Amino acid sequence: MRAVDPGARPALALLLLLAGAGVAAAASPPAPPLFNVSLDAAPELRWLPVLRHFDLDFLRAAMAHILGDGVPKWVHTLLQKAVGVLESFLPQPFTDEIRGMCDVLNISLADGLLINLAYECSAFCTSIVAQDSRGHIYHGRNLDYTFGTFLRKLTVDVQFLKNGQIAFTGTTFIGYVGLWTGQSPHKFTISGDERAKGSWWENMIAALFQRHSPISWVIRTTLSESENFEAAVYKLAKTPLIADVYYIVGGTSPQEGVVITRNRGGPVDIWPLDPLNGAWFRVETNYDHWKPVPKGDDRRTPAIKALNATGQANLSLETLFQVLSVFPVNNNYTIYTTVMSAASPDKYMTRIRNLGRS
Repeated sequence: MRAVDPGARPALALLLLLAGAGVAAAASPPAPPLFNVSLDAAPELRWLPVLRHFDLDFLRAAMAHILGDGVPKWVHTLLQKAVGVLESFLPQPFTDEIRGMCDVLNISLADGLLINLAYECSAFCTSIVAQDSRGHIYHGRNLDYTFGTFLRKLTVDVQFLKNGQIAFTGTTFIGYVGLWTGQSPHKFTISGDERAKGSWWENMIAALFQRHSPISWVIRTTLSESENFEAAVYKLAKTPLIADVYYIVGGTSPQEGVVITRNRGGPVDIWPLDPLNGAWFRVETNYDHWKPVPKGDDRRTPAIKALNATGQANLSLETLFQVLSVFPVNNNYTIYTTVMSAASPDKYMTRIRNLGRS
């Protein structure tokens, strides 16, 4: 009998873990379509070339479904009445980008804003930032939502261009101008996970009138404006938000990885990588890392187990993707998985998960 190479044991352990978790090794999940959005174009026009690739009737039906099921009626009524006032409080270019898409889709600006706000309140996710034994930083995330039947068909990778060059890359949904996942090449990567605090529509609407920013808009602004990992962490930690969140950030140098636990006003906790003391990865789901996870939603423990089975020396974007494929880290609500490394921006990869599931 042939001996097993000792260096292959961590990878073998992960394969056995995946097999035990019921992960299918058949066809590779598909990539979403990739589009360019030029930031040099007027905000109202930026997304029009992308919209032309989609069935507008399907987009309207998907948005109506999300509005009907995801937004309380009192919020819909309030925003329809207040949209004129609220419009002047919201940061650009986001409002004008939404307005441009609303014009094409023939829906109201209030509905367009509500679509974007609805996504802000239900992003159940798993994010991992980790450092391999050579000091390379890797970042991966699963994004989980309800409305999976629609959202898997609306998921896109977008390269945002300035002066014809890629300024940053992100994964989003058609009609949604924010980013929960993104990369600034050779600088940093970001993902956002909802911080489960119950229903917060009322607080969110109030925060908008205080000029606080939607969570995903801050991610996109940070990707566009911040020059390095430290600047990105500072901006994500300090910008007033409409709701609590976890921001997970990866850089390009050893130890550049952190989980920022946020409330609306500022940071609650900063949790950096500490590889010199054995903490070569951080796993964040939707619960404060210093508290136990609910028994009914423990994605943290399986992710940690899979990372330890992989081993720091075997960490790569490919093995990180496999970690994010372990059940229940990848579950029926998982829309997509993205793995990325700011030091190797061309390797940014998103895959649609669980096609055919609701």
